[in-house]
Amino acid sequence: MAKPSQKAILKRILKQLKHYKFLVFLTIFFALISVAGNLLIPIYFGNTVDLLIEGKAVDFNKIFEYFVLIGVFIATSCLAQWLMSIINNLITYRVVKDIREEAFAKIQKLPLKFIDAHSYGDIVGRNIADVDQFADGLLMGFTQLFTGVLTIIGTLGIMFYKNWIIALIVFVITPLSLFVAKFFASRTYSLFKKTSEIRGEQTAFIDEMIGNLKVVQAFGREDENLEKFDEINGRLTKASLKSIFYSSLINPATRFVNAVVYAAVALSGALLLISDVSLPVAFSVGGLTSLLFYANQYTKPFNEISGVITELQNAVACAGRIYELIDEPPQPPESENAVVLENVKGEVEFQNVYFSYTADKKLIENLNIKAKAGQRVAIVGPTGCGKTTLINLLMRFYEPTDGAISVDGQNISEATRKSVRSNYGMVLQDTWLKSGTIRNNITIGKPEATDEEVIAAAKATGSHKFIMQLPDGYETEITEDGGNLSQGQKQLLCITRVMLSLPPMLILDEATSSIDTRTEQKIQEAFAKLMNGRTSFIVAHRLSTIKEADVILVMKDGNIIEQGTHESLLKQNGFYTTLYNSQFAV
Repeated sequence: MAKPSQKAILKRILKQLKHYKFLVFLTIFFALISVAGNLLIPIYFGNTVDLLIEGKAVDFNKIFEYFVLIGVFIATSCLAQWLMSIINNLITYRVVKDIREEAFAKIQKLPLKFIDAHSYGDIVGRNIADVDQFADGLLMGFTQLFTGVLTIIGTLGIMFYKNWIIALIVFVITPLSLFVAKFFASRTYSLFKKTSEIRGEQTAFIDEMIGNLKVVQAFGREDENLEKFDEINGRLTKASLKSIFYSSLINPATRFVNAVVYAAVALSGALLLISDVSLPVAFSVGGLTSLLFYANQYTKPFNEISGVITELQNAVACAGRIYELIDEPPQPPESENAVVLENVKGEVEFQNVYFSYTADKKLIENLNIKAKAGQRVAIVGPTGCGKTTLINLLMRFYEPTDGAISVDGQNISEATRKSVRSNYGMVLQDTWLKSGTIRNNITIGKPEATDEEVIAAAKATGSHKFIMQLPDGYETEITEDGGNLSQGQKQLLCITRVMLSLPPMLILDEATSSIDTRTEQKIQEAFAKLMNGRTSFIVAHRLSTIKEADVILVMKDGNIIEQGTHESLLKQNGFYTTLYNSQFAV
């Protein structure tokens, strides 16, 4: 997928802001009030100066009146600025909320092939760090861009009114400041984009290492990981310093131009005061004082906008990475006529199924399987033969390249994904538990379950005993991925979760791999009850766990090379026999 251009990203951001038109209007309104207040102040300062140097009695009442007005303008401007900041925060964080929700919703709809092809840390980084960077840039943009632009327009207009000659000099010098800002801004975008990408890589690496710290320490890979982290961190530091170096040149460069503008106003104004040039508008020392104020106000926004440009470059670069995620093609939509699988008996059939993860590497070819309702189907074979892929196809995590998979005669590609998946109970080798109570984890598939049903399911799997030994029993809070529970206990909870739901079909993918032999015997008894009358697909490496299966499918290189019962396959003295003997031969 082509990456969005900077122009396209900016259009996208403006489109996001359309939802908050009223708030944008309010912030512009308060920006106008704030700028108007600041623009009126120099006029009265100039008038005060003229009163002091007129050479006659000073009108202190008039001066006092001017200072009161100046105080009112300052207070009004500050109040408007404060209200504008509140509204800007509201707009920014509502937009950020929308983007995060959109990004997270897209993650739920993305095909598994995208998740499998990207590191989790990079995806998390886009939804957290990049959105935060985007928020910072957007907030600064709202806070300073409106007032800056309005101040420039307002001051230039007043300067033309008060003295068009000086205003024209200022106007001629202005493009130099714009050129400087544009020159550096065009070069900082790519640098900030690179920095954002490396930051995502770093987040992914940290996430991977923390999640697998036990493995890292077990194999003594701490030093190697530290070297890898230092390498990524070094690249991030180099990219960050380079982007900051170029972006930081904007402010001093524009300040130099601003100093030139101020000097030009002072010099030209002084020359006009001592010259005999007749002007359409009276020009005085107080008028020059006001113009110097305006020159300072006129040039100040250029410094602020240069800082805004730096932040916006970073924000746009981060927004680009977020929009890349949001624009990823979702899993193919379901047809309007998609059926809902109901009252499923559990007859599953693969008909001439072909599938490969990449076009250049074939995996499953012309696969034909027919599992009768209530049958226990075991799938065995060496690593990489396609066992897990077959499960992914059953659950519609992946779609076949060709051929059809049906449940009770209904092609599952014509059924809703939710109804297909809700008819399977799945226990994987890798357990997954979420932060929350034990009860909440068990009832994921059946939130309305009663306490009696939860306890009955736990007793059936043998997990009730260890649950009751926890501080708060079923209401014990566990952290992400099970906290301090053992791997076997976590797997027992996952099995209990399926036991509670009692779906018509089961998928057990190495479901007892992390459980000791004694516990495994209890689980096998529980599974026997659970599988009774239910179509079950059992993926196993330990062949002792599938002896009682009604049919065993032996896979190799994506094909079924043997099938039958345990006894019949042993009699064939083929590949299954070789696998079996490799585990049990003395």
